[in-house]
Amino acid sequence: MEASKSRTEEPDCRFSSYLGPIRLLHWGPIIAIIIILWISIFTVYCDLMFWPIDADGGITNLAIFLTWVFLVFYHHYRASAIGPGFVPLKWKPRNPKDCDKLQFCLTCQGYKAPRSHHCRKCNRCVMKMDHHCPWINVCCGHMNHASFTYFLFFAPVGCIHAFYILAMSLYYGFNIRWYIQFGDGTEPRVIFSLYTLIGSMFAIGLAFGIIISVGILLIVQTKAIWRNRTGIEDWIEQKSTYRDRDDDFVYPYDLGVRRNISQVLFTSNGWPKSNGFYWDVKEGCTQFDLTIEQKLQKADKKARSLEYVGIKNYSGSFFPITHGPCVCCCFPWSDEPRVPIAPGDRISVTRWRKRWLYGDKIFSQSKIGDNSVPRERGWFPKHCVASVAENNGSGDGKCKKN
Repeated sequence: MEASKSRTEEPDCRFSSYLGPIRLLHWGPIIAIIIILWISIFTVYCDLMFWPIDADGGITNLAIFLTWVFLVFYHHYRASAIGPGFVPLKWKPRNPKDCDKLQFCLTCQGYKAPRSHHCRKCNRCVMKMDHHCPWINVCCGHMNHASFTYFLFFAPVGCIHAFYILAMSLYYGFNIRWYIQFGDGTEPRVIFSLYTLIGSMFAIGLAFGIIISVGILLIVQTKAIWRNRTGIEDWIEQKSTYRDRDDDFVYPYDLGVRRNISQVLFTSNGWPKSNGFYWDVKEGCTQFDLTIEQKLQKADKKARSLEYVGIKNYSGSFFPITHGPCVCCCFPWSDEPRVPIAPGDRISVTRWRKRWLYGDKIFSQSKIGDNSVPRERGWFPKHCVASVAENNGSGDGKCKKN
C-alpha cells in the first residue's frame, strides 16, 4: 500500500482541528441542539401518555427513543469537536520533488496535501474536505466524516420514531372525548393544554422536516463514502471530461465499494485509515493524480480569463446600495467574498453574471511569485471595471467599458 509506507512519516493530525465544546458556541450548532431538544422533550412528554412506562413495552419504547437521542447528540458533538483535520501550517512534503505536484496555499503558507482544500470559513486547509457545515460549525472532512455520517443517520431514524409517537399522541389527543364516551377503556389518555398542543405540533413539523432534509444529506454522504469521492472531488472528476486531453482521467481513490467504505466506517480504532497526507490508491495511479488534474484545470481556467481594470470605487459590500438598485438586487447568491475595487486595480476575471464579475486582483510584477502576498479575489459590480483589450496585437492595452 502506498499510504502505509508513508503513514508514520507525517505528524499525527487526528486532533489538529480539535476545539471541544467551544465550537458549539455558534448559531448553527445552537439551533441544531435546540431543534433536537425540542423534538425530544415533546416526544417524551407525549410518549408518557401515549405509551406509559407501566404498560407492556413502555420502558423499552422510551429507552429506544432516548438511545436515538443520545447517539444524535454524541455524534453531533464528536463531528463538531474533533473537526475534519487541518493540514499543519507551512506544511511541505518530505520529498522536495513532490512540491511541484501540489498546490501552494497563500493563506496557510504551505502546500496542500493530496485531497485537501482551503476553507474560507475555517481559514485552514482541510484534509479531504467535502463541505463546510454550519450545523457543526466546521467542515465535514477526513477525521469527522464517519461521525458526521452517523449523525445524519441517527437524526432521521430518531425523528421517524418521534414522528410516530407524536402523530399517534395528537390523534388520540384530538379524539379524547370520543374515546372517553365510546372507547373500551384500553385507549391511551392523551390530554394537551394549549401550549403543549402547539409545542407538539411544532415538534412533529420539525421531525418531518429533518426526516426529509437530513435524509437527503445522508444519501449524498453515503454515496460519497461508497465511491470514496467528496463533493469537491466529484466536481473535479466531472470537469476532467470537458478538458482537452489525450487520455481519460482515472480517479485514483476508488478502491471498490467494500474497501471504500472500510476507509471511513467500521474501522477497528474508530479513526479513518489514512493519516490525511497519503492515501491508498488504485493500481496504476499515484497520490498526486487528482491534484495534478486540478492544477491543469486551474491553468486552463486562468488561460480563459479576461483582464479588467478598475474605473470606479467599490468598498466590498454585499449590498452596494450606492451602486444602484439593479446591482444591489441582482447580487450573486453565494457566500463567496466580495473584493474591493479602486480605480487602476487590475483584475483577472474568470466568472460572469449579468451585473457582477468574479476574479483575482493582479499584483505588480515585483509581487508576482511572492508567496507572502495574500490572494485577493471575489465578486464585484461589473460597471466598476472596464475590459482591457490589446490594440491590434501591438501589446498596447486600452480599456473598453462594459
